[in-house]
Amino acid sequence: MTIKDTPEEWEIRGTQTPFVGKKTSMRTDAVVMPGGAVVHRDYQVHPGSVAVLALDDADRVVVLRQYRHPVRQRLWEIPAGLLDVPGENPLHAARRELYEEAHVKAEDWRVLADVYTTPGGCDEAVRIFLARGLSEAEGDRFAVEDEEADMELARVPVDELVRGVLAGDLHNNCLVVGVLSLVAARTGDGLDALRPAEAPWPARPFEA
Repeated sequence: MTIKDTPEEWEIRGTQTPFVGKKTSMRTDAVVMPGGAVVHRDYQVHPGSVAVLALDDADRVVVLRQYRHPVRQRLWEIPAGLLDVPGENPLHAARRELYEEAHVKAEDWRVLADVYTTPGGCDEAVRIFLARGLSEAEGDRFAVEDEEADMELARVPVDELVRGVLAGDLHNNCLVVGVLSLVAARTGDGLDALRPAEAPWPARPFEA
């Protein structure tokens, strides 16, 4: 058996979109089950996201602390954001988010992991990049608003983040997956063996 996720789509007898928001929407599909029964599945339709684990020369990760209203917590996260345009190159989006949220640029980019955040209730796909060779971005800082206006920035050692994840103190999925993937890559074939920054992404196809 090959341990690999594979594309598949069961028959859909009907679809409704009861809610359309600014960036996402809700959809209800009538899906035919293997036994023939038709059941309704509600899920959030999402444009997709990118996240950046930016690692500096002192083995620290650029993180930010931001209020997240649905969970009523202020979470430590890595820079991340939506794919604003269908078919947008995720590397371009990742560079934009790193600049806007941390005012940082990077010389070396790799794909760290591709994940579905909550596949039981949302089709959001996230590509998490590893960015190295960090330096301060040129120009003025990006003007932030709403929750981002209250963000706190820091650089935290990788080991400290790992301890926080395993202790149950850090919960943001991109941070958790990113940090643990970084450690796994280091103990495996090494960071230079990671996929190139513009590796294909079937969940959100794009033009290089």
